[in-house]
This record gives sequence, structure tokens and C-alpha cells, in this order.
Amino acid sequence: MQNKPFHPARRVFITSAGSVVGHKEKAGPLGALFDFSGDDRFGKDSWEKAEAEMQRLALGIAMRKAELVEGDLDLLVAGDLVNQCVSSSYGLLGYRIPFLGLFGACSTCAEGLLLATLATASVCRRCAAVTSSHFCTAERQFRYPLEYGGQRTPTAQWTVTGSGAFIVSSRTCDAVRTGGEFVPEILDVMPGCIVDRGITDAANMGAAMAPAAADTILRYRDSGSLQGDALIVTGDLGAEGSAILYDLLRAEGVEIENHHTDCGLRIYRRDPADAHAGASGCGCSAVVLAAELLEKMKSGEIEEILFLGTGALMNTAAIQQGHSIPGIAHLVRIRAAKRSEIADGQND
Repeated sequence: MQNKPFHPARRVFITSAGSVVGHKEKAGPLGALFDFSGDDRFGKDSWEKAEAEMQRLALGIAMRKAELVEGDLDLLVAGDLVNQCVSSSYGLLGYRIPFLGLFGACSTCAEGLLLATLATASVCRRCAAVTSSHFCTAERQFRYPLEYGGQRTPTAQWTVTGSGAFIVSSRTCDAVRTGGEFVPEILDVMPGCIVDRGITDAANMGAAMAPAAADTILRYRDSGSLQGDALIVTGDLGAEGSAILYDLLRAEGVEIENHHTDCGLRIYRRDPADAHAGASGCGCSAVVLAAELLEKMKSGEIEEILFLGTGALMNTAAIQQGHSIPGIAHLVRIRAAKRSEIADGQND
């Protein structure tokens, strides 16, 4: 088994990020940090078209921040939760950029960054990674139509209406012109392994994903790469999954509770929003990373992040047939590199 992370052959930076959210996310504790918010329809006549529009907007914002046009990007990787990832293909249709569609469930943000890093460190100059989710498209596909008014269990999570886009570049000239004293640099990446512990409850995604998060962290530890002072950020385990993760790691002699946070617990005020165990969806970790965590890294408030995108690899047919739910967790290690110490032109 590959128990060593992949190290980019050349320096790779996240030079900009864009975040777009709906009204519930805007009303949460991070609301002032997002680049753009809408009324969940984003001027469209269906929820699916609204989600596609979020991706279009998020990528446009990220490109404007980086002062790029379509021809400056070599590759676009994107995915979402809607069948066959149509939010990505429809939303990004207007961009004439070579496109690879992804499905990693809620781990898609980390998967996109991972693949963009590997491409940018080898054959590309700049790549974009984009993902999204929408509460209403997810409810329609995975659970019940909204009109049904089904009761949620305490372990259930609320799918984020949001999209995040990231520009990944190996060009140091891109890095030095970004705002902030520090530039987020991707040091290494580790793809996750599929882990299935027999969870069949589709209303408890945290329990299905936590074993995969533990597996990736332990593999990373065994490689000798786990740093005690790095902030460990999971995608969307929520309250239930985070507690399970602590127990699984504690049994292996690893304590992370004092330096761990979960994006699913940051985006909503849980009681007033009635989000139960927290937030979920591809857009959950994407908008938290784009709007909050990378900005704190650029200001020097956060020095290093182990970003673990967690996902439940299932579909409606598998759930209806009573299959257990496999999980996965991809890791991206990001640190704050001093902009003044990045040699202009080194990788150009």
C-alpha cells in the first residue's frame, strides 16, 4: 500500500480562491467572509441550474482575483453531488478550458486540489479546482422532495448551498503578486483509501466517513509526516463523525482533539439553523477553506493545515438496496509560505 504522501516536484501555490453561498450560509458565523451570496435560486428556474450558476460565479471570482483569463489556465477539474456531475459540466460550459470531471462525494474539494497539484507540479502551469453542492438538489436526489417535509434525525447533516473555486499555480510570479504577507503552498498530498465499516444509515454520514479519515491520518502518521502543531481540518464529519474520529485515533495512540476542526461545525449556528449534527456537501469544506482558512493563512494566523476532504461514496440505488456506505478521505497539506522569500521566476 502507498503509505507515503506525494511531494510535488516543484513548488505549488494556491494563488486565489472564490466562494459563493446561499442565504442560510450567509446568515451563519462566517457569512461576512464569503465573496458572493444569493437567494438559493441565483436567478435560475431550477435548483440544478442554480447550482451550476454557483460554480460559474465561483470560478469567475477566483480568476478575477488572480488576474487571469481563460487562456491562462491549462486544466479545470471539477465535480459535485448531482447525477453525472451535471452542475460542473453545465456551470463551467462557458469556459474554454480543458476539463476533467470528478466524483469524490463530499471529498471533491480535496480531491480536486490533490489532482490539480499533481498536474501543476508536472505538466501544467496553472489549474483550477471547483466544486459545489446545493441543499435542494441533494434533498431531491438522495432523500425526499422538499414538499414531503420528512423529519430529520439528530445525526443528519444539512447540505451546504455553496461553491468554492481555487487557482493552483507553479509559477512563483503568480505567488508573489497575491495579497497578504503569506501565500498558501501545497507541500504534499495523500489520496485516501476506500474504507467501509458497515454503516448503512444514510442519515449518519459522519459515522460512515470517520473511519476513512482515521485511516488517512494513520497512514500519514506512519509515513513520518504527521506534524503535532498542524491544524487538522476535516471536511464534514459534523459532531457525530468528529467524536467517532477522536475515539478511533485515540485507540491508536493519536490525540488530535486540541488541534482539529471540522468545516461542518463552522458554517452554521447549529441551534438557530437547526442543522442537527452540522453541515455537509461538496460545498461545505470548499467555502470554509476558500473564505476563512486560506485567508487566515495569508495573514499569518494559521501556519499549517492538514486538509482532509471526507466523502461518502454511495448513490441512491445502493442505499435503497441496503448496501453499506464506503467512505474516503483525501489529504492536502498546506502551509503559509512567506511571500518575501519566494524567489520571483524560480519556477517560471
